[in-house]
Amino acid sequence: MIKTLTYFIAIFFIIGCKNEEKSSSEINNASKNPQKTEKNFGIVIHGGAGTILKENMSDSLESAYREKLKEAISAGYKILENGGTSLDAVTHTINIMEDSPLFNSGKGAVFTHEGRNELDASIMDGKTMNAGAIAGVRHIKNPIDLARDVMQNSEHVMLYGEGAEEFAKGLGYKMMDTSYFYTKNRYESLQKVLAKEKVQNEKKVSFEDPFIKNSKFGTVGCAALDKHGNLAAGTSTGGMTNKRWNRIGDAPIIGAGTYANNATCAVSSTGWGEYFIRAVVAYDISALMEYKGMTLQEAASEVIQKKVPALGGDGGIVAIDKDGNVAMEFNTSGMYRATMNSKGELTIGIYKEVD
Repeated sequence: MIKTLTYFIAIFFIIGCKNEEKSSSEINNASKNPQKTEKNFGIVIHGGAGTILKENMSDSLESAYREKLKEAISAGYKILENGGTSLDAVTHTINIMEDSPLFNSGKGAVFTHEGRNELDASIMDGKTMNAGAIAGVRHIKNPIDLARDVMQNSEHVMLYGEGAEEFAKGLGYKMMDTSYFYTKNRYESLQKVLAKEKVQNEKKVSFEDPFIKNSKFGTVGCAALDKHGNLAAGTSTGGMTNKRWNRIGDAPIIGAGTYANNATCAVSSTGWGEYFIRAVVAYDISALMEYKGMTLQEAASEVIQKKVPALGGDGGIVAIDKDGNVAMEFNTSGMYRATMNSKGELTIGIYKEVD
């Protein structure tokens, strides 16, 4: 009996050792040959929304917009593809649009009633929920850079005007001469609006003029998801043509023009800022996802197609959620937009219909 029991114990011990060796071997093999997992990521941008009709667009101008949208989003995509952060992708992408006279931000900023360029921008980190914004600056080449520095190098969220520029000087920013921001077409747009306003005032009549209405539109923005699962969004603008009294729109307002939360999505807005502020558009989209369980597309549609128009406003957003799903929602006749997913598939749009 004792011999039999000893025999079974020996057999059990031998089998156990072999299993342990096998398990150890499997772990070693797994470490030598780890499974390759592709991290999801993506990026989406806008260059402003409004009455953008194909019949009013020359072939050369349309081509210029498409090429610049492609250049901007491709630069941000490359950063993400190489493992860079969503914040870097957003910042660099917006820089390219700020440097282009095609868009209402940076170089192509519109003019105020007094004939000045006043620039606003904001950025938000979905991982930390930290944010930075600047408004009313006149000598900053790339406002989105300064917004990011406010976020990362100050204890504040928003700085305005001369104070913001004083902060920038302390960081070594070059102050641009205001002539840098002059573009002929933007200045002529101001003159047209002023002339139409003069006619209205002299005749003491009020009428809906499409040109004046669309002087409210402009802005560039970007939202991105990186391979680390972090979201970020940023927005930069020159505001509206003929704005007065140091008016500030939604672009630098966190929750209205820009919002990012790793739990939901990242959003950048463009449109009639007064309504986007009142509707807290960017945050509302995130909140509908978080509290009502809506998808990104459902939430974006609810806000842009129902809530904003109900107030009397219009415009659009671009957004990306934590899973890489994208929304490009607008209630105007067009919005300059583009997106790229983790597969490198590029989509560019301008008009309401699918381009």
